[in-house]
Amino acid sequence: MKPHALMLGAGLALASAAHASDHRTPAPEDARAYIISPSDGETVSNPVTIVFGLEGMGIAPAGTDAENTGHHHLLINTELDSVDLDANLPATDQIVHFGGGQTQVTTELPTGEHRLQLLLGDANHVPHDPPVTSDPVTITVE
Repeated sequence: MKPHALMLGAGLALASAAHASDHRTPAPEDARAYIISPSDGETVSNPVTIVFGLEGMGIAPAGTDAENTGHHHLLINTELDSVDLDANLPATDQIVHFGGGQTQVTTELPTGEHRLQLLLGDANHVPHDPPVTSDPVTITVE
């Protein structure tokens, strides 16, 4: 590869990374998500109902670009520091999207211990700046 093409490619990669982080939707400093139930340390049975809470912002479906709003994503057995906060959140079994504006889910979880945490996403499923998260909750499914 020619040196100028390599430099151009590196420059575009850096510009893309800067563009992503410059375009995170701002969130109020006091905004926070929280898990209403189940409680941290609780033992539950299937199906598990998880109820989401949010303070300092409103809920809006994905695609809705309204100030101080977003929609929930549930991180299941996923550490927040393993999530790219500058990119659209992927939809996986461990990062569950609630783009319809849902505030609870009833689901089946495998028997055992699970770590649950909420992360709010903007209209495009990108975490806000600063990220709006819940404290993690650990539950045991019997």
